Amino acid sequence: MKDALAGCWQLYTIALRTSRARMLLSTVLVLLEGLAWPVLAVGLKGGVNAAVAHRPGSMLGYGIAIAVSAIGVLLLHHFSYVPYVETCDLVKVDLNAELMALANGSARIEHHERAEYADKIAVLRRELSTFDVGMTGLLTAVSLLVGMVLTSILLVRVDPWLLLLPVAALPPVWSGQRAQRVIDRSRSAAATQLRQAEHLYNLATTAATAKELRVLRLQQEVTRRQAQQWDGASHVLRAGQLRATVVSALGQLFFAVAYVVAVLLVLLQAVRGHRQVGDVVLVVTLAAQINAQVTTGLDLLQKLQRVANALNRLRWLRELIASQQPPPPDSPLPTAIRDGIELRDVAFTYPGTDRPILSEVNLHFPAGSTVAIVGENGAGKTTLVKLLCRFYDVTQGTITIDGTDITRFPLDDWRARIAAGFQDFVRFELPAQRTVGVGDLSHLDDEAAVLAALERADATLVLDRLDDGLATQLGRSWTDGTELSGGQWQRLALGRAMMRELPMLLVLDEPTSALDAEAEHQLFEQYARNARRVGRETGAVTVLVSHRFSTVSMADQILVVADGRIAEAGSHDDLMRASGLYAELYALHASAFE
Repeated sequence: MKDALAGCWQLYTIALRTSRARMLLSTVLVLLEGLAWPVLAVGLKGGVNAAVAHRPGSMLGYGIAIAVSAIGVLLLHHFSYVPYVETCDLVKVDLNAELMALANGSARIEHHERAEYADKIAVLRRELSTFDVGMTGLLTAVSLLVGMVLTSILLVRVDPWLLLLPVAALPPVWSGQRAQRVIDRSRSAAATQLRQAEHLYNLATTAATAKELRVLRLQQEVTRRQAQQWDGASHVLRAGQLRATVVSALGQLFFAVAYVVAVLLVLLQAVRGHRQVGDVVLVVTLAAQINAQVTTGLDLLQKLQRVANALNRLRWLRELIASQQPPPPDSPLPTAIRDGIELRDVAFTYPGTDRPILSEVNLHFPAGSTVAIVGENGAGKTTLVKLLCRFYDVTQGTITIDGTDITRFPLDDWRARIAAGFQDFVRFELPAQRTVGVGDLSHLDDEAAVLAALERADATLVLDRLDDGLATQLGRSWTDGTELSGGQWQRLALGRAMMRELPMLLVLDEPTSALDAEAEHQLFEQYARNARRVGRETGAVTVLVSHRFSTVSMADQILVVADGRIAEAGSHDDLMRASGLYAELYALHASAFE
């Protein structure tokens, strides 16, 4: 109950902040709606008593009051609906905007990569879509509260014992709260299966997966597994709903008994001549209203509790993002790297896990050098890149630039001097120029800068296949959009990575996975030339991650990562002469292409 009330107030303040005029108008209208019901009951009492006493004039007055109240009951809710439905839409837009801002508001990416966080955020995304229901419930609750207060006053005037009738509504409210907690726990328990079912549904309905599903004959398997996950989640949700229904029904049964007792009490008093017929009508009407109020209140409680839970999750996300903010910087970022980037005794363990991904890493990347990282999948190559980009901070040790810990530099300044291309690149469905130009927003619409970036990435050939060149709209989401091959999308992503002409760190993490080995080799040679140019100007360090050993031989330094440690480090010639792991893997890779 406390959470629901707190959620009501928080939701109301959000709505006021979003559209004060609309919300105040809605509030006034629902208050009048709450008054209309008790006034209707009083009119019925007076009208019946006037009829029994044969007072036509009084009957007419009460009849008018009844008519006005009935019209108010029927129309005020609909009139209040217009302003608050607009407010609902605005609130949903604001909350979804906040969720997007929070999801991207952390310097780290832990909340995107950990399953437990992903489940909570997935539930929150679904719950935010129900805020219009919560807003409706909030205003209905205001009307309901006014009606219940006036109903209680009228019952006390008939007989003080009848005040126990509203009190009898408390057990249903309590049981409704317990029922909502049961439902919420079932939603949390089913979150993982629902997320997996949604993933499988997307696999079965997305064009990008259609070819592979058919070649591998996985259509039925994906459908079966989706149904299995959905059935599992549905079983958990149904079981929770059933338990909640039983708990809620017990509370409603308690009120039903109290309702019958109250009506019998007033009837007995009327039979003995202690009450008028109008009092009986009043109590029956008010008792029926309380019954409707309790039923509505229970439904509202569940909705408002659900909103409160969503707001609690939103608060949890705010606190999580706040906890992930970097320490305040105390040193300006240099304009260029003079000595190099150094990793001293670096170790890293992902939050929520016990197994170190990297241990005892000691490296020095000289200013202006090109570093290649190779190793088996899961060895820790990408984790090393994440630490350099400060998607995570090291668990132990330090990463320094010219002897200064990178955590002392303003993170936004450091990120502004990073150019990066990743294997899991984004397919921005924008005009081709902007798809590349977003790599440097200050040159978003600078055609010359975009062409220069594509040239540096050896990606200008993609433009030859676009009908309108850089003006071509990309992506299937658009009616006239042009869909590209995986390699073409990747080349544009590489062009995007080259938009920053003078970075201090250039990261290419498996950026050519959709290209053949020869194309990748040519590109890496071009990147090496570009890296030497940028290195002379800013001392930039270029980090290349690849699983193809033949394409990294031109690097100044090659790191072989194995089991979270740097197994070997040196130039290609040095590592080949050492006849260690690199030489063995290089020979195996070379033999595959003979």
